[in-house]
Amino acid sequence: MVLTQLRKRAAGKEAHSLAGAATAVLASCPTALRQIHHRHTALAIWRRRLAGDVARELASLILDDVDDMIFASESGALEAALAGAMEQAGYPDMPALRADIAMLARQHAAITDDRHARIRLEVVETDSCRKFHADYVKVRTITTYLGRGTQWIEAESAEGALAPDGPGIEQVATGSVAMFKGRLWQENPTILHRSPPIGDSGEQRLVLVIDPAPAQDEMRIGSGRSCM
Repeated sequence: MVLTQLRKRAAGKEAHSLAGAATAVLASCPTALRQIHHRHTALAIWRRRLAGDVARELASLILDDVDDMIFASESGALEAALAGAMEQAGYPDMPALRADIAMLARQHAAITDDRHARIRLEVVETDSCRKFHADYVKVRTITTYLGRGTQWIEAESAEGALAPDGPGIEQVATGSVAMFKGRLWQENPTILHRSPPIGDSGEQRLVLVIDPAPAQDEMRIGSGRSCM
């Protein structure tokens, strides 16, 4: 597997590759996500732990009490739209989580150069997407706040890979941020991803997905499921 570690420059403001072209890049700084623009890079992961205030809010959240949240917003109106969407979906006041989602949405918009983003915060408790795939978007940002993170694999190794932890399957750590290049930027994907198989296990996941969005999209609260 081609996997390149990133590290900070001495100035601490930028990250760079320690080797040549990479299919996947990882770093403990958010600048890792910018590497998704590299033509060889199909996955960029910002490896992080959730901030303490975010973790504390999540520890008291009862996932059975909230609805799936799906809405689109222009970056300038994001904070107000997010607060309203979370309230409608039944979330208690969670300012730290709300700030984290807003920060990730702004980063996504800056990297994709899209003014509008579609944001989904969903509770997953089934095998919502067992097969490895690439999405029909430019870039998809995925963060798992609770439960097991998104799994990924090199495309050439994905044929018939259905076991929870088969050969070549990697998993994004809970709290880390992954940007997957979609088919609109990479017609023949080199990395595929899926939701970890958790059906009949009783496990629950809280997953954030951010996609570019057409400007005409409107807020929607519902129970739709997606592959993440």
